[in-house]
Amino acid sequence: MTPLMLEFMAPHRLWAMVMIPLVAALYALLAGRRTSRPLSNRLRMVVPKDAAWKRHGAVLLALLSLGSLIIAWAVPKDYVDKPRDRATIVVALDASWSMEAEDVEPNRLAAAQAGATAFVESLPERFNVALVTFAGTADVVVPPTIDRGVIARAVDAVELAPSTAVGEGIYTSLDALALVPPDPDDPEAVAPAAVVLLSDGATNIGRSSAGAAEQAAAMGVPVYTIAYGTDNGYVEQDGMRQRVAVDHYELSEIARLSGGKKYAAEDSGQLREVYDAIRQSVGTEQVPAEVTDRYAGLAIVFAVLAALGVISLGARWP
Repeated sequence: MTPLMLEFMAPHRLWAMVMIPLVAALYALLAGRRTSRPLSNRLRMVVPKDAAWKRHGAVLLALLSLGSLIIAWAVPKDYVDKPRDRATIVVALDASWSMEAEDVEPNRLAAAQAGATAFVESLPERFNVALVTFAGTADVVVPPTIDRGVIARAVDAVELAPSTAVGEGIYTSLDALALVPPDPDDPEAVAPAAVVLLSDGATNIGRSSAGAAEQAAAMGVPVYTIAYGTDNGYVEQDGMRQRVAVDHYELSEIARLSGGKKYAAEDSGQLREVYDAIRQSVGTEQVPAEVTDRYAGLAIVFAVLAALGVISLGARWP
C-alpha cells in the first residue's frame, strides 16, 4: 500500500511534509547561485568534476529520509494478514459420474479425494469443517466438526452418481452452516464461513447455481470454486466415449457472484497449489496494524545512503 493510501493515527503531524519542498527549493536556490559563479583554476583542481551529482544525490536521499521520518511520526496504519482463530469451511465435492474421467491420474475423483483430505488436515485445528457431496442431489455428509478423522473417512467413502446439481450443492452447503456448534468460549460469536466447491461439470439438474451464489453473497459466505480436470476428459457409458470437459464459465460466475475466487487445476500437483492458496485466503484475515517501524527503517536506510554520499564528497580516493 502506498503512503497516499495509508491511514494515520496522528494525521495532523503530516503538516511537517511542507518542509520537504521548502528545503528542496532552498537547495535549488543555493545551488543555482553556486553554478552562476565560475570556479577559479585553483578550485577546479580541488573540487572534482563529478561532485555535483553526488551532492544532488545526497540531498535527495536526505529528503527521502525526512519524508519517511514524517510518515513514521504520523503513526501510519496498514492492513496485515492475521491468522483466524475460528472459521467454518464447507467442502462441497462433485460426485457425478464425470469424476470417473482418467485425464487426471488415477482419476478425477481419487485425486480430488486426496487433495480434499490434505486440505482439511492443513486447516487450523479450531476450524469447523463440513462435507457436502452433490450429484443429482446434494447431501450434508458430515456436519461442521473439528474432527478431521471423520471428514477424512467420509471423503474416502464418496460414491459416484448420475447428474450434476451444482446449485443444490451450494444451497446445501449454506444449510450446513446452521449446524455449526457454538464456540464454548463465546457462544454468541458467529465465525466467518466459506464454501470450497470442487467440480468438473455444468449444472444439468436442480436449482440455478447463479441463484445459489447470490444467496451465498447475501449471507456473506464466499464460494471458492475449483474447476478440476482437462478439456480432454471422457467417460465410457454403454461402450461409448462421452466427453466431459470442465465448465469454467459456470464456476467463474459462481465465484464472481458470491464474492469468492475461481481456480483451475488440471492435475493433482496444481490442485495442491490451489488448496494452499485457498487455505491462505480463508485462514487469515486483514486487520489494521501500526507500521511505524516500516517507515522508520526506510528513513534509516535513506539517511545512511545520504551520509555515504556526503562522505564521498570530501574523501580523497587513491
